[in-house]
Amino acid sequence: MPLILTVIKGPDHGRRFELPDNEPQQIGRSGESLQLQDHTISRRHAELTPDEGCWIIRDLGSANGTFVNGVRVSGPRQLRPGDQVRTGNTILLFGEDVAERRRASVHVARPEELDAHVEAAVPANADSVIMAVPEPGEAAEYQLRVIYDLLTVLGTALDRQTLLERTMDVIFDHFQADRGFILLQNSPEQKPDPIVVRHRIEPRNDEERRVTISRTIVQHVLHHDEGVLSANAMTDRRFASGDSVQQYGIRSAVCVPIKFKDSLFGVIHLDSKVANYTFTEDQLRLLTAIGVQVGLAMTNLQLYDERLNRERLAAVGETVASLSHSIKNIIQGLRGGAEVVELGLRKNAMNVVRNGWAIVARNLERISNLTMNMLTYSKQRKLDPVMTNINHLLQEIVDLTEHQFETQKVALITEFDDAVPPIPIESSGIHQAVLNLINNALDAVEPETGVVTLASHYDGENHTVHIRVADNGHGISEETSAQLWTPFFSTKGLRGTGLGLVVTKKVVDEHGGDVRIESEADAGTSITMILPADGPPREMVETMAPEASQAGGNSSSHSGDPLI
Repeated sequence: MPLILTVIKGPDHGRRFELPDNEPQQIGRSGESLQLQDHTISRRHAELTPDEGCWIIRDLGSANGTFVNGVRVSGPRQLRPGDQVRTGNTILLFGEDVAERRRASVHVARPEELDAHVEAAVPANADSVIMAVPEPGEAAEYQLRVIYDLLTVLGTALDRQTLLERTMDVIFDHFQADRGFILLQNSPEQKPDPIVVRHRIEPRNDEERRVTISRTIVQHVLHHDEGVLSANAMTDRRFASGDSVQQYGIRSAVCVPIKFKDSLFGVIHLDSKVANYTFTEDQLRLLTAIGVQVGLAMTNLQLYDERLNRERLAAVGETVASLSHSIKNIIQGLRGGAEVVELGLRKNAMNVVRNGWAIVARNLERISNLTMNMLTYSKQRKLDPVMTNINHLLQEIVDLTEHQFETQKVALITEFDDAVPPIPIESSGIHQAVLNLINNALDAVEPETGVVTLASHYDGENHTVHIRVADNGHGISEETSAQLWTPFFSTKGLRGTGLGLVVTKKVVDEHGGDVRIESEADAGTSITMILPADGPPREMVETMAPEASQAGGNSSSHSGDPLI
């Protein structure tokens, strides 16, 4: 059967040289035999000599040397089908003629012959070694590039699908595969499912899109925890999907487990139907190492998800406990007010009824504020800003709270800057944020002597609008300052929910602004909301997204049931 050399890398990429049966051949830049255009090789670089049906290669004292599968040739070396020969920047693949191979009968191996058909096997564990690529001088650079690309992927992906998609991107950048599959299983009893499917060339029909992988090879990899390589899948018993493999024309395939320690997640499978192209043992070891790293990344994702779930459950428990405490206090206030109203009705004493109803009304206001703050605090939203006159908005808040100030005998002073221009804000959010500050200030001062100031100011130099709420209360202690932004933390006892200031900061942050607090013991507190006059950041603004078009891709899309 004729043997050939195919240039798979270098200036002569794609050229094929058929080797005669009984005539030595020289590789070099001279006009003899196998002439190459690579200027990094010698005129007479290496020689191939036939020897009883085999071919022997030896270096002819070239400057850069001759390498077979990454090992420098120091003496005569017998070539085997699938070997890669490097001379300078050129890589040649030694193999049989495709046409003759197709005419040859296909050997069907018996089950007991299965292990004999494994060209190479590499255990998948933390000690898996990435061997040198064909030219040792470039090995370190090549390996570092692959590992750097892979670690970049593993370090940035926060979900499984993204991790596997990007891993396949790296693999296709460094492996000459026609198809790539990542199959995962949740348990050893479950059949692995294709999660990522990649074709280098867009499939022409549904048949080519189907995932045709041998059940035998996948099970071998999963059960033995080792990566395996097949030089010619069409004659390899392990690829037992029969006609589908023959029709697709798979020539070479490599399959490795995705595993870390005792956790086995699935397999990475690559195959190629390029004539006379075979994956090498170096590529098998490299892909096996990639499988181990992906297994480590998936283990970390699992641990991350478990920790996130634990933190969520803890946060939910803390939130429920805090809410229960606040709601219980409000219910007690409602029950107390209702009892006073009931007593007044029994005695037909309207002054008692009015006092009871005032208690009920205050607690209704508290539960309303709690509900609105909870909605604002928990909701992830896009803003819908409109041009708003800040002074008008602040006057609405004054009108709304005026009765409370009169009831508690606290003075409310307004200082509105006429230079404040209309700015784009979400008025409902800013209204709630300012109202929270007003209520906090009102709770911080004493009746008769308490004073609360609501002011606006335009900073033309920084193009910002300031909204300030100040009081003459007792101020904020250092211990309290450290917990101001902690949800549900409150110094008001039964009267506080611990969300007012937190919600105010969240609303201001969403608008791209800042909250500044100044406080002095026995002199009061001043809290200033600083809003950009240009409006919220673009990413926070709600916009109408264009209608997305349906487009198909080469990645992770397949039709039909997987044939494995």
